[in-house]
Amino acid sequence: MTATGARNAPDVVDVVALGESMVTFLPSRPGRLADVPSFDRGIGGAESNVACVLAAAGHTARWVGRVGADGFGDHLVEAIGGYGVDVSHVRRDPRRPTGIYFRTAGDRSTDAHEVAYYRAGSAASAMSPAGVDLDALRAGRVLHLSGITAALSSDCLDLLRELTAPRPGRPLISFDVNHRPGLWRDARGPEVLLDLARGADLVFVGEDEAEEAWGITGGPTRIRQALPEPQTLVVKQGARGAVAFRHSAGSRAAGAARVGADGTPQAPGRATNPRPAPAPATFEPALHVDVVATTGAGDAFAAGFLSATLRDLPVRDRLRHGHLTAAAALTAPGDLAAPPARAHADRLAALDDTAWGTLRLGPGWTRADEHEGPEKEARTP
Repeated sequence: MTATGARNAPDVVDVVALGESMVTFLPSRPGRLADVPSFDRGIGGAESNVACVLAAAGHTARWVGRVGADGFGDHLVEAIGGYGVDVSHVRRDPRRPTGIYFRTAGDRSTDAHEVAYYRAGSAASAMSPAGVDLDALRAGRVLHLSGITAALSSDCLDLLRELTAPRPGRPLISFDVNHRPGLWRDARGPEVLLDLARGADLVFVGEDEAEEAWGITGGPTRIRQALPEPQTLVVKQGARGAVAFRHSAGSRAAGAARVGADGTPQAPGRATNPRPAPAPATFEPALHVDVVATTGAGDAFAAGFLSATLRDLPVRDRLRHGHLTAAAALTAPGDLAAPPARAHADRLAALDDTAWGTLRLGPGWTRADEHEGPEKEARTP
């Protein structure tokens, strides 16, 4: 195997994202896949999407993955690198292909939406603890992972278990549950995802996702009861908004091994010592958005929240930056959309509750003049 421009010592960056990226084929017009005559090529991948948005927002970001030694692999590396993401630790596999997928133009939430994946046996499915540069993965302030990677193969699952295991000095582990039932080959998926989430420091999960994967109903508080370990838990509630739960400062050090009453180290989710009392939940309503496409909105929300976390902004502002970055994705076609300029997003995130509640964003809002007042974007829904 070869690395793409590998360096001897990995540079420290703000965020490292690990996962499979695929070449996407987007239809030239609406309709069934059987009827669409042509497709436009793009890129897609939950983790690399986050890296691209963070790089576009001014952070240093690295994507670590594995692609085939083929033209599609070339395209992915070049396209993701074009966003300013460090791709020097991407491995090229001469024996396995780069994954691709086709999808219809319709909203994913409708029954008419179709997705055809061609990723079985892909280069990314061969990622393993021995097959990636662990130092490059750990050389970030944040390491962003998702449950999609765990479902690709047993080797990929071993890699995620290695990265989420308690370890002194590890980066802050960000984990997006991303439950994809169709990827799992057995019924263990939900259990595996819950265990991985318990080993992370920051977890993103949808309220509907928690119900589908774990059968949890009753709202965000019930989800927090099932996931008390992460320092920060963000429960997304779709068009309603999002809730963040945080432990008090210092109640759990990132990556610190937990110890049971008998003095033995505890695996993630298996601690026997008393759990710290969580800080009160913070809820922030979602924005009113004229939706163009929903693809990539969850990844954008995670990127916005991570960006604000890296800047050590208050929890309310982290949620608001998540909503604003998601709004950029919702009001643009494709999997990736340019985030708002930092000053623009900061100004909107600082609005009072009334102004935030009446803000409505449509296509092109991220290009608004930063010197214009927030009333330029706001209007009563």
